[in-house]
Amino acid sequence: MNKRILVVEDDQDINQLIAMNLKDMNLDVDTCDHGRRGFEMAKSGQYDLMVLDLMLPEMDGLEICRSLRAENIYTPILMLTARDSEADRIVGLEMGADDYLTKPFSVRELQARVKAMLRRMDMLNKPAPESDQLKVGGLLINVGQRKVLLDDKEIELTSTEFDLLIYMARQPGMVFSRTQLLDNVWGYQHSGYEHTVNSHINRLRNKLEKDPSKPQYILTVWGVGYKFGSQT
Repeated sequence: MNKRILVVEDDQDINQLIAMNLKDMNLDVDTCDHGRRGFEMAKSGQYDLMVLDLMLPEMDGLEICRSLRAENIYTPILMLTARDSEADRIVGLEMGADDYLTKPFSVRELQARVKAMLRRMDMLNKPAPESDQLKVGGLLINVGQRKVLLDDKEIELTSTEFDLLIYMARQPGMVFSRTQLLDNVWGYQHSGYEHTVNSHINRLRNKLEKDPSKPQYILTVWGVGYKFGSQT
């Protein structure tokens, strides 16, 4: 069965261009040009990935993203933005987007991002032994069940947050640059997208750390990148 993609973009030319090129990848594509309607379609849970414009009528991309995550709907989201402001991109990631592209973008880059996100989801969905667990202090990561418990309380993570956490936790003490994490977790190397990593690190800390300003699990190595604490 082909993967299903939802494209929510109010510019009809861009909407049709994205849909046409994703269909060329043998993907099933539904399109929408309205924020509120796009949100309702996304809530159905029938999609493997969502391409979401930031600026939409009635309900913008940030609100859609925030609302989906608040309802524990973790469909991967690739956010599109025409804004040059770095803050807008960071806010999108902080709201729960998995990745972003700034307009104008090349069709080839769009296809590469979608391919990488779907490939990562396929890898994550492969069954793992339920005994495949990692435990550090009060943090328990059950890879097979894709669950994270902190002091016996389940923590809700997006697919990308979980992927980033398990990648680092399996190599405690190893220092990763942002470029390495982009390449190994998101599936691409691209200078200028380090904020994607930074925002996901911040979200993980806010969910896992008792005091995010003094993290025990996700540690910063200044001037280099991040590592997972081998001891707590």
